[in-house]
Amino acid sequence: MDIETQSLTCCEVGAGGEVISLGFTDSGGQPRTIRLSLNQVGALAMTLPGLINKALQQKFGDESLRYAYPLESWMVEQSSDPAHSMVTLQTSDGFAVCFSIPRAQQSELGEALVARYEQDIPRAN
Repeated sequence: MDIETQSLTCCEVGAGGEVISLGFTDSGGQPRTIRLSLNQVGALAMTLPGLINKALQQKFGDESLRYAYPLESWMVEQSSDPAHSMVTLQTSDGFAVCFSIPRAQQSELGEALVARYEQDIPRAN
């Protein structure tokens, strides 16, 4: 069964944190709810960024397009695994994603950011 939506109305975490509910109004104006398990929502969250990029690329006929989220803040924290840290990136509207990053990748990322920054700075002779 296909359901077209008019608007998203609410998003809630169920008691115990095992279920997430997404409320919406269907094309007929009727309120509806989809309940997804934590695992299903995790899989959906991993799939959506790729789908958004693909939709943009198809819509504008440009394979180089990416949906870019404006970074407002970031945080690096120690993970419970001493070989990893957690890096959280957040936008001004509260969208945040946390990545587990091994120590070696932290150094590589830092070096890549510095190298890119140095390429962009005009050099005085």
